[in-house]
Amino acid sequence: MQIHVRGYQSGDPRIKPAAGRGVNRSADLPDETDVLIVGTGPAAAVVAAQLSRFPSIDVRAIERRPGRLDVGQADGIQARSVETFQAFGFANEVVDEAYRNVEMSFWQPDPDDPSRIVRASRAPDDAVGISEFPHIYVNQSRILDYFLRDAERAPGRVVPDYGIEFVDCEIDSAAGSHPVAARVRYVSGPRAGEERVVRAKYLVGGDGAHSAVRSALGHRLSGDSSLHAWGVMDVMANTDFPDIQMKCSIQSRDAGNILLIPREGGYLARMYVDLGELDERDPSAVRATPLNDLIGIANRILSPYTLDVRVVTWWSVYEVAHRISDGFDDVPSDQVGTRRPRAFIMGDACHTHSAKAGQGMNVSIQDGFNLGWKLAAVLEGRAPEDLLDTYAAERRVVAQNLIDFDREWAEMLARPVDSWEDPTELERYYLKTMEFPAGFMTRYEPSTITLGVAHQHRATGFPVGKRFKSAEVIRRSDSRWQHLGHQHEADGRWRVYVFADDAAPARVGTPTAEFAEWWRADPASPRVLYTPATGDEDAVFDTKVIYQQDYTLVEPFDVPDAFQPTKVPFGLRDINQIFASGHGRDIHRDRGIDRGGAVVVVRPDMYVAAVLPLTARGELVDFFARNMRAPQPSERTDA
Repeated sequence: MQIHVRGYQSGDPRIKPAAGRGVNRSADLPDETDVLIVGTGPAAAVVAAQLSRFPSIDVRAIERRPGRLDVGQADGIQARSVETFQAFGFANEVVDEAYRNVEMSFWQPDPDDPSRIVRASRAPDDAVGISEFPHIYVNQSRILDYFLRDAERAPGRVVPDYGIEFVDCEIDSAAGSHPVAARVRYVSGPRAGEERVVRAKYLVGGDGAHSAVRSALGHRLSGDSSLHAWGVMDVMANTDFPDIQMKCSIQSRDAGNILLIPREGGYLARMYVDLGELDERDPSAVRATPLNDLIGIANRILSPYTLDVRVVTWWSVYEVAHRISDGFDDVPSDQVGTRRPRAFIMGDACHTHSAKAGQGMNVSIQDGFNLGWKLAAVLEGRAPEDLLDTYAAERRVVAQNLIDFDREWAEMLARPVDSWEDPTELERYYLKTMEFPAGFMTRYEPSTITLGVAHQHRATGFPVGKRFKSAEVIRRSDSRWQHLGHQHEADGRWRVYVFADDAAPARVGTPTAEFAEWWRADPASPRVLYTPATGDEDAVFDTKVIYQQDYTLVEPFDVPDAFQPTKVPFGLRDINQIFASGHGRDIHRDRGIDRGGAVVVVRPDMYVAAVLPLTARGELVDFFARNMRAPQPSERTDA
């Protein structure tokens, strides 16, 4: 964490000074706001935390509940989500609190006595190094706490307006700067029953599977149900089952199956208990299954082991369904590209599925991260409005891929054990597809914010369109190894990673030095075009250089000024953006980077937007011209 750049700061550096809209923020919901967020679920909380970092943007988040969520239904946190927590600054806190999954046990009927289950195998959670971050379990309510705490600590001081529900809305593109008229109703407190209209520039619906925002936009969830039911219960129990604190797939001969998910704290476990096929004549009847029946079925599946349940903290019975919304924003399908969206839905509001793959909260978090930085860029005038078209285009594909994966995974978990030709098939599928549930199979197609793969060979370990997979480097300023990707903050900036050619660091004469001088000073350079003169030199583009040489051979005075940006108000030079190899760490080797160098451009949501040669000039100019707006000439940085 870099602090004191504006002067000595004696307080908690995680709590930023209130600024802009965060100063004297009204406790009452205003008549007008820039962004009205409906709900405080995972996707909505991410958008609130992201936008609160931009003090010029007025953000309000309404929530029907009278206060914070006490118990959430989701608990699985995939590695991609933990990467995102790192960008918001609280990954270590969550990991310390959570249960960390290291392997999965597969239990099957004993071949010698099928009435008993035995452990057939174990599979490591990440044997191939998908991410340096772990797969963890912690209740959804705690994740919301962290994001909402971040929103309250940010300059915008965003705090949810609890006890207010969204009723409906009208969107009139000709109605001036605030075309969204949202009708809301107070449902708790002294104003309960009162209705009023709030006008907004943009409406964001993160209000769950029964989304009122989705209904107001005229969208519907479509898909299918599996006609298979599961019970889920969070239990504290005494048991002789040896893997109660391990993730397990448990298949019995004829009593059904259990997916066991250990929980944080060492005493709590979640059990998804197979209740079998539904009665097509009355499919909802299964929802009346008593808790004691659920516990009894679990005991039969676990035989010869016993489960003495002492406390049940939450339980439910549900039917597996896979549904996706027919729209992710308010633009009708026949008008896409002809007018800009003003309302969006995220998370369960636009995709629902089973809990078996642990994807609901994780994909929702990425929905929010995808949308948040785009709204900020448009509202601050740094990007054209058509940037917002990319939210629905990108996230609908991800949601459909999730539905397809989850349908197959849920079917496999429910399949009777005697129907398997190969008893190891479930384990093999789990290992083969691990990258998808971990959150790393998302690959955005070429668009205004993602280039093609013409130069992919220059950095094969950073596939264009996929998330930036971090690797260790040595920071020259303090000789410490750092994960390069961990320097990426959720601050709306683009990352420009300059992987130097094999020449020694120099201010002139090398391809890296020539790129640096163009990037810093040429009037056509995006850094010159889009960086305001009144702020930090890296306010828009976080530019870092990574040299191939050992860090002991790199001296800051040899490094071009483009990689040592100055900061206001004191003109301090930032020497913390210079990295190199060392102690066996070589990112050029580990990520397949051409020894002739490369430029890797990464979007604010951590996805690789472009891989280019150091000679790229026109490509960079044209790329950013498609997705950025220049400040007024008087505001541009002086070269």
